[in-house]
Amino acid sequence: MKSKALKFALLPLALVASLAINGCKSDKVNADSEAPPPSKVVSGVDASFFAVEHPEQYPIVTATEYQAPSQLSVTGTVFPDISRTVPVISLASGRIVDIRARLGDTVKKGQLLLRVRSDDISGGFDAYRKAVSDELLARKQLDRAKLLFEHGAIAQGDLEVAQDNEDDARTTLDTATEHLHLLGSDPDDPKGIVDIAAPVSGVITDQEVTNGAVIQAYSTPNPFTVSDLTSVWIVCDVYENDMANVRVGQPADIKLNAYPDKVLKGTISNVGSILDPNIRTAKVRIELANPGEMMRPGMFASATLFGSGKQTYVAVPASAIVHLHDRDWVYVPAQEKFKRVEVVSGEQLPNNMQTILSGLQRGQQVVTNAINLENAIDNE
Repeated sequence: MKSKALKFALLPLALVASLAINGCKSDKVNADSEAPPPSKVVSGVDASFFAVEHPEQYPIVTATEYQAPSQLSVTGTVFPDISRTVPVISLASGRIVDIRARLGDTVKKGQLLLRVRSDDISGGFDAYRKAVSDELLARKQLDRAKLLFEHGAIAQGDLEVAQDNEDDARTTLDTATEHLHLLGSDPDDPKGIVDIAAPVSGVITDQEVTNGAVIQAYSTPNPFTVSDLTSVWIVCDVYENDMANVRVGQPADIKLNAYPDKVLKGTISNVGSILDPNIRTAKVRIELANPGEMMRPGMFASATLFGSGKQTYVAVPASAIVHLHDRDWVYVPAQEKFKRVEVVSGEQLPNNMQTILSGLQRGQQVVTNAINLENAIDNE
């Protein structure tokens, strides 16, 4: 009896377990049926290969060899030629009462730039008047000494002393007169105003004064700086690894961001002896003429430096290069398809040819009308 009772008690538990197991299997089957099919990986597919209809419509040309002087492209900034830059110096201390020129103005040599009211003029006239009086007295004493010497009233030595005194007085008067002239004042017309003029012709590239400011004689900063911009410098940074290819006297082609279609000719005049320890570059100075003063200090420029040695490049028709996504590409025929190859293009050559600096070898074939092929690929 106990055995039968135990069997009836375990029967419900067995039914529950059976249902649970069947449910789990059913859920697993449903999950497997709803899962996405496994992905298939196809090996050996290159996305740079393209097939188009009528490939014979796209002519093929062989890349040739081109020799040219070695080149190095660098960037730089326009600076005034220091040898043509002259500071405007005030010879008198005082207060500025009038400014006749401004930063960026073009001035001529001798043109009035500013006026200074100065007490130095008073001191100069004081010394000048005393020198005039002393010279007049010394001259009278000399005349008297000559008369007495002619009558035998004084000795030769007394006459020589009188002559020496008159010479000293004349020297002092000349010095006082020259001092007033340097201050810009006329000894016969005292004013107390000092006029400061441009020492050379050029452009004012620096201004450190304003109306009412106080200025000190021979002190810095100077009130103005005048630069002759008919010739300028391009100062470039050249990396340490490229220094062996840079020499004084080498020619350079200059292009300005402001005038990208104009190429100016310059010459390397100095190669810096000290490297910047942070970016490992040296300063290279290029001197060139500035026709029409089109180059202004602070402008950015790019320079191509030409070495004395020859370098071999690959040349292809310019139409074989297509520009996509800020890069240059050519199409190379391969197995009845066309492969797009990235290249680095160089300078333009005569007869619509262009150099390839890297990415293509001499003797390789390329499509001559790359833009037409690119359009056909886009339309596929």
